[in-house]
Amino acid sequence: MNVVVFSHLRWDFVFQRPQHLMTRCAKSHQVLYWEEPIFDASHSFLELREATINLEVVVPHLAVGLSETESHQVQALLLKDLLAARQIVQYVLWYYTPMAIAFTRDLEPQAIIYDCMDELSLFKDAHPGLVEAEAELFSRANLVFTGGRSLYESKKHQHRSVHCFPSSIDRAFFASARRPQVEPEDQSSIPRPRLGYCGVIDERMDLTLVSTLAAARPEWHIVMVGPVVKIDQKDVPIGPNIHYLGPKPYSELPAYLAGWEVGLLPFALNDSTRFISPTKTPEYLAAGLSVVSTAIRDVETPYGAKGVVSIAGSPAEFISAIERGLRTRSSVKRLEKADKLLAQCSWDLTWSQMMKLIYASVATFESRITVHAAIPKKPAPAAFTMAAETGTI
Repeated sequence: MNVVVFSHLRWDFVFQRPQHLMTRCAKSHQVLYWEEPIFDASHSFLELREATINLEVVVPHLAVGLSETESHQVQALLLKDLLAARQIVQYVLWYYTPMAIAFTRDLEPQAIIYDCMDELSLFKDAHPGLVEAEAELFSRANLVFTGGRSLYESKKHQHRSVHCFPSSIDRAFFASARRPQVEPEDQSSIPRPRLGYCGVIDERMDLTLVSTLAAARPEWHIVMVGPVVKIDQKDVPIGPNIHYLGPKPYSELPAYLAGWEVGLLPFALNDSTRFISPTKTPEYLAAGLSVVSTAIRDVETPYGAKGVVSIAGSPAEFISAIERGLRTRSSVKRLEKADKLLAQCSWDLTWSQMMKLIYASVATFESRITVHAAIPKKPAPAAFTMAAETGTI
């Protein structure tokens, strides 16, 4: 099976849901991962590079100055040329960004999958046409997956086949953080106790809360691992006990988490976080950390309800929860409770369940095509046949 993926996230940005799923897809299928265009060329072309076996990242480099309509037209041509050059006739289209519908609506795939991992229309600087594009994608999609329970509740009435697949985990990989690790050089000199956050630092972050924590407990050191995006630099809290280490390769994350006492989820409660399901929640737990979060719905249920994540509704509650977390960092009971919950959580299992649905959808498509091909065609009128043969139409 050929799978063409359209994503608003760069493959090399942060290793998250698309990367987890598509690396598994590439173990048995061919994947083309189409990124958003870069407008930096004198003439438009595609940059292709192999990310892993059976998975190529496709970056459209478009001519400077193209309008949005022109960029869609050019991408449609580039995509069709790529499929023709690779002799790809049968394929599945997989969308992370509904905006890609503008240059793909004329294609005839075996199935259309919309993996809705976020409510993108609520993000800062969201495209004004996103809601309309998503509505069209819903009308065309065979299957819709959602990245969390709250997002599922929001989308389940918009399509006949919506399935909830919350953020999952490479459990054994992150559990390695429970064993002694070689301390990363840029973290080794940071005093303890360390409170850590790992992920994108953007408008979803409650920066005031981070600043308040640092000021209230100067003996605590807050470690921030990940890129800072869409935030004015003057709004980023600074202090002697706040440490920004920047983005890290996915393979190095357990070494950083191993050096923390508490994992933080200091998300703001705003439109952009209303439907998020943070992947870092199960990752922190697998690493053996105490975890403290603001009242994010998909963290409250199931993690807060199961007693493995402390939910805080105010800065004072957040500080108290961290204090408890520091005391229970090595609690065997807490670890056992977290492990029991995580036993049901696996990217491998998620991918397996998704593929059963996709195979069924593709099989239905192929069945329809077979039936359609078997229907006897009425002979064309003699005059039409003659015109066709003489080339006069």
